[in-house]
Amino acid sequence: MAWFDIFDRLIEEHLPEIRVEKDAVMSKYTSFHIGGPAKRMVFPVKDEDVLCLQEICGQADVGYMVLGKGSNVLVADEGLDYVVINMTAMNAISVKPSGEIYVQAGALLSRVAVQAQQAGLAGFAFAHGIPGSLGGAVVMNAGAYGGEMKQVVQSVKALFCDGIRTLSGEELRFGYRHSIFAEEYGIILSAVLVLKPGDPAQIRSEMDELMSRRKTSQPLEYPSAGSTFKRPEGYFAGTMIDQCGLKGTSVGDAQVSTKHAGFIVNKGQATFKDVEGLIHVVQDRVYKKFSVMLEPEVKIIR
Repeated sequence: MAWFDIFDRLIEEHLPEIRVEKDAVMSKYTSFHIGGPAKRMVFPVKDEDVLCLQEICGQADVGYMVLGKGSNVLVADEGLDYVVINMTAMNAISVKPSGEIYVQAGALLSRVAVQAQQAGLAGFAFAHGIPGSLGGAVVMNAGAYGGEMKQVVQSVKALFCDGIRTLSGEELRFGYRHSIFAEEYGIILSAVLVLKPGDPAQIRSEMDELMSRRKTSQPLEYPSAGSTFKRPEGYFAGTMIDQCGLKGTSVGDAQVSTKHAGFIVNKGQATFKDVEGLIHVVQDRVYKKFSVMLEPEVKIIR
């Protein structure tokens, strides 16, 4: 019996109300608009669902991956022969007068930023234009314009192989585009952010200004996964790529953006192989010129 037949039976027995999508086309769920079908995609709505799904995958002897907004992933055209746990239905946001904000993993950063601004809480404006969800942002310590998740995360509740744990900011081991989740696999369920009181109008102005800067400098008119490469120590990836004369370089419909060399964009029908091939072209040229190997920031998923 195929794993997905066992999986379907266990879902019917233990989580009959949960939404399940068969052969879910990943290009519909990623900002790159690239990716073949995932055999099964499931949409938990509460912590207990995620715990049960972990157990069901174990019983069906199938692997799984966790997906939020899909804004930092490149998925294979062949698709995924395992389960995708899509967290976007777990998107509650609760703002407390104390300045604490409870956020479920699937909540969009833009929504969190707006609710914080409306409540007169400052310190999260940097995240307003980041097109991702809370869970993914914590995993990679997402940041922009001088702000990062490390500055605002008080604690995170996550499901690990040994059960659910709540980790403090220190225990999360935040670094540049790094957290404990790079070392120890876990599914983020929710987080508590702590912000400072501020003037709503001033916060709104800051958000608008940062969004304007983002639109001016980044190729938001095309599908992409954001910054393609991590910033090497002592350098800026986009500047290095630009100095190699790579702006506009294409492989198929994948192109190094003519607006910002740090982005690879999908000009229409780019495939996984197009983007992967262009990543290798960029890495090779940059290494030959600077003796620096660029490390992808985008998560490559097969």
